[in-house]
Amino acid sequence: MNWRTSIVVLGVAALLGFLVWGLVKKGDKGLPLGEPVPVATLPTLPEGETGSIEEYRGQWVLLNVWASWCAPCKAESPALDRFEAKNRDRIAVVGLDTKDLSQDAMEFLREYDIEYPQLRDASGDYTDGELRTTGVPESFLIDPEGNLVAHFPGPFKDEASIEEFAAPAFEDQAS
Repeated sequence: MNWRTSIVVLGVAALLGFLVWGLVKKGDKGLPLGEPVPVATLPTLPEGETGSIEEYRGQWVLLNVWASWCAPCKAESPALDRFEAKNRDRIAVVGLDTKDLSQDAMEFLREYDIEYPQLRDASGDYTDGELRTTGVPESFLIDPEGNLVAHFPGPFKDEASIEEFAAPAFEDQAS
């Protein structure tokens, strides 16, 4: 093997090593199930007030992290809104806009006629640092004590998939 081939082989091996390391680290990144979900006081949408998921202690919460520039967020939005309207007496749905401009986020909420409560993390410090999200959309099911019960990285495809994700909340209330 000549020296050029050796350099190419070493380069490919190094690249594969970095990819594997990145996937292992990313898989390790999420919040552990059963652990308390970190809380923070964040601005609300529309602007002018602050809020926190801590305000929902005592009830089940489906926290959906989204952004106006995210195409999958747009696709899942109608189903999430229908789910919230149908189940608001059983589970609180809270949106969390991240890494977005306020005006763009408000246009998104108007366009999709979303009325459930919204928090805003413009910098992404809370979503990336505390919640350890890997992208948008991403959803978290939080029990009445504030512990993480389920995590769904990616978009819900329809209302049935949201109901399946939230099933632990409904089962808990039925027992």
